[in-house]
Amino acid sequence: QVQLVESGGGLVQAGGSLRLSCAASGRAFSSYAIGWFRQAPGKEREFVAAISRTGDGTYYADSAEGRFTISRDNTKSTVYLQMNSLKPEDTAKYYCAASTVVAGTEQHYDYWGQGTQVTVSS
Repeated sequence: QVQLVESGGGLVQAGGSLRLSCAASGRAFSSYAIGWFRQAPGKEREFVAAISRTGDGTYYADSAEGRFTISRDNTKSTVYLQMNSLKPEDTAKYYCAASTVVAGTEQHYDYWGQGTQVTVSS
């Protein structure tokens, strides 16, 4: 089992940047692929980005491609989501999740954090 804690959210103006962190504790962090998802009020949770167990594979939603970068440091049991050129439509609660396979659908993810709020003002 792995426990996940997100941090780094906050309020930022459009065009600004934030870096989210997902810190893990528990078993064998490097055994899990990690995904970032987000959920805006009144909307379904959606995939943002994912990274393979070793970090050599990264995957992005179209909305994140070119603006967001996912990375991981297995020595620190942490995954990062660098978000640049933020837009008001990026406003959401961001969650990280762990899976034994890298995937873009939440059904594959077994462990979830509590989320961190990102608010982008126009």
